[in-house]
Amino acid sequence: MNINDYVIRLEKKEDRRKVESLIRESFWNVYRPGCLEHYVIHVLREDPAFVPELDLVMEKDGVIIGQNMFMKTVIENDGGGVTPVLTMGPICIAPELKRKGYGKKLLDHSLELAAECGFGAVLFEGNIGFYGKSGFTHAKDFGIRYNDMPSDADTSFFLCKELVTGYLRGVTGAYRTPKGYYVDEAETGEFDKLFPPKQKLRLPGQLF
Repeated sequence: MNINDYVIRLEKKEDRRKVESLIRESFWNVYRPGCLEHYVIHVLREDPAFVPELDLVMEKDGVIIGQNMFMKTVIENDGGGVTPVLTMGPICIAPELKRKGYGKKLLDHSLELAAECGFGAVLFEGNIGFYGKSGFTHAKDFGIRYNDMPSDADTSFFLCKELVTGYLRGVTGAYRTPKGYYVDEAETGEFDKLFPPKQKLRLPGQLF
């Protein structure tokens, strides 16, 4: 990959439908028949927890090939009070450009920018095989539980990265997924009618 053949910048309003289409192509039939992620970002942009200064796109030859975005949320501390953190995603790269290094470049740039903006940690759901290369570890290693799942449940999908070393030292508690991620499937179906038809397939390995 030529290090100079892409640019990462803030998403503009006129990019939004292109970004939603990119997300739709990237996630279609991956985790479920069809996908929800393109509607998720459509909803999250209007959520008070949305972080516009971390709403990023990656361009190559003038075409948007990737995106990432962040939301503010909290850890509800076992001792009382909350610890502010970020969560991340959807994040994606155009299907034809996956596994070429663009995703890690976008991720690392996003995390560096989040640290520069003063945020202390990022927690989200992902594959440790990929995100571990950018410094993520299992959130349970920090003493952080995933929502209301018991401490002995398999939460190997739940990852964490400190942006400020020691930010989570002494913090134990339950992470809370922002409510905006829980979109209505019927509403998603109506939103999906704005895009070209695609076939929903039940495939091996889907989670839902």
